[in-house]
Amino acid sequence: MNHRTEILDLRTALAVLRETPGQLIETNVEVDPEAELSGVYRYVGAGGTVMRPTQVDGPAMIFHNVKGHPGASVAIGVLASRARVASLFGCKKEELGHLVQSCAAHPIEPVVVEGKAPCQEVVHLATDPDFDLYRLVPAPTNTPVDAGPYITLGMCYATHPDTGLSDVTIHRMCIQGKDELSIFLQPGSRHIGAMAERATELGQTLPISISIGVDPAIEVTSCFEPPTTPLGFNELSIAGALRERPVELCPCLTIKENAIANAEYVIEGEIIPGVKVVEDQNSHTGFAMPEFPGYNGHASSECWLIKVKAVTHRVNPIMQTCIGPSEEHVNMAGIPTEASILGMIDKALPGKVLNCYAHRSGGGKYMAVLQCRKTVHTDEGKQRQAALLAFSAFPELKHVILVDEDVDIFDTNDVLWAMNTRFQGDADIVTIPGVRCHPLDPSSSPAYTGSIRDVGVSCKTIFDCTVPFDLKDNFHRAPFLEVDPEKWLHG
Repeated sequence: MNHRTEILDLRTALAVLRETPGQLIETNVEVDPEAELSGVYRYVGAGGTVMRPTQVDGPAMIFHNVKGHPGASVAIGVLASRARVASLFGCKKEELGHLVQSCAAHPIEPVVVEGKAPCQEVVHLATDPDFDLYRLVPAPTNTPVDAGPYITLGMCYATHPDTGLSDVTIHRMCIQGKDELSIFLQPGSRHIGAMAERATELGQTLPISISIGVDPAIEVTSCFEPPTTPLGFNELSIAGALRERPVELCPCLTIKENAIANAEYVIEGEIIPGVKVVEDQNSHTGFAMPEFPGYNGHASSECWLIKVKAVTHRVNPIMQTCIGPSEEHVNMAGIPTEASILGMIDKALPGKVLNCYAHRSGGGKYMAVLQCRKTVHTDEGKQRQAALLAFSAFPELKHVILVDEDVDIFDTNDVLWAMNTRFQGDADIVTIPGVRCHPLDPSSSPAYTGSIRDVGVSCKTIFDCTVPFDLKDNFHRAPFLEVDPEKWLHG
């Protein structure tokens, strides 16, 4: 089966997982979406930076009996395994960064289709007297102290008021009332935020659609960031290249915007200019939800307000969600990070970096391991140049570990072996202090060290665990006889 072309929505992706032993668990036991659902999956397959004990590379789950939401199911962990993502993309897990980078370089733009879309089989208008987001959307809370039910895998789609160019990104959104959502838009960071800021300057609302439960290719490629995808670059075109056909959009029913036609749910709404929301106004816990570094995010007092106009969905819809610090975030954020780094380095230093892994311990954002190749004496030093390019390709990156081509970058034990036998702290650490990184790193604060001038500033660090070229003959790994073990395993 060529999964790259045959998986076009969440349901076909789940069908593929059902065919693969150990990749999907389905349960009819009632589960409460308020903290219990995520609490269960924490043990089954969350992984990532979730507090231990948790299961790494466990199966995905579908809960078919969700308290308060008859007829709806909730899927979680679909992308919480790198091997599972690779199988859904039709490649090997080591090839994901290269594949997605190639797709970003050869995009296929989305198309708008007319007629009734699958996501509009059932329609609920905000003008209906019984309209209530809490009842219509089975959005879970990750922990008992969350600000409220969160939409964690909503594909936010909007159009710039000036250019008419559209874009898709993922943001945390909390249900705040029967027809209101808060959306956290970090100033100056993501495309939808720039659109909302410009609409506010013009005194206009910003129409926005939120598509939930879509093809995993869309979920991963939506996480690209500048400079690989600058303002005006529609990431749906990367998903189109991966599936070798355009992503299909449909016109929304109540706003002038499009949505992903085969989504399970679509929320239609408008970002209201000049209105800011206190994220935990209903819970008053001080927290938002657990974020990718593994800590509870603090509730923001600067969230934007989305006034919801309608909710549409399929018959018996499947809500898709993820745990903030889980392996699912690692893969969604990390694979585009790898693609961005590989794309930039290959242009400047072709053939010198063989692969890149955005390590799970950094949530797919903070740490990258680069597999470098030195073939001539003039390659010495290019590995550190590659690390500088990685920081430029993905500004939120904090640490880069450089290893040789005989090290498996996806095996942390092998990477640490290289650090223990090919690294000296006084010679092989390069620090770049005072550089903007990511505000969710709790150590990126003036309170942590006086060298940090503002929240979100870090000391970016290179750990060069490569062998100096002139010493390569002294660092050959023990050579074992190459054999095929099958003769002894099955004889």
